[in-house]
Amino acid sequence: MKLQPAYILETCLYARDLKAAEAFYTRVLGLELFSRHEGRHVFFRCGHGMFLIFNPDQTLQPEGEIPNHGAMGPGHVAFAIPGEEVEQWKDHLKTHQIEIEAEVTWPSGGRSIYFRDPEGNCIELATPQTWPQSNAKNKQG
Repeated sequence: MKLQPAYILETCLYARDLKAAEAFYTRVLGLELFSRHEGRHVFFRCGHGMFLIFNPDQTLQPEGEIPNHGAMGPGHVAFAIPGEEVEQWKDHLKTHQIEIEAEVTWPSGGRSIYFRDPEGNCIELATPQTWPQSNAKNKQG
């Protein structure tokens, strides 16, 4: 039997200004704030998973049983959006004065919009066709 994770439960980016990150992800992307630990992290619900923003300076120190982790410099995350909402998202970003850095139409038919969060992380809104399904069953629950 081949062991393989079923899906990504959580993913994270790093930002020193957690207040700006919280404002951006709730106001611009509409994510639901799940928890906040002043100066250390803000966590958001995103669909069935969690999106975490950590202060890299704080996560270099272990907390309890959780090992230290962190990254320096801009990271990247892609959020899935329905294909029929691409133009609405472009207008929404413009309304919030968010500069779109790039728009890509992929050979698979998927579309992506790239922009930056206040920390400089590369944020992508992508249609699911960007990553065509493999022949393996979708194990996500």
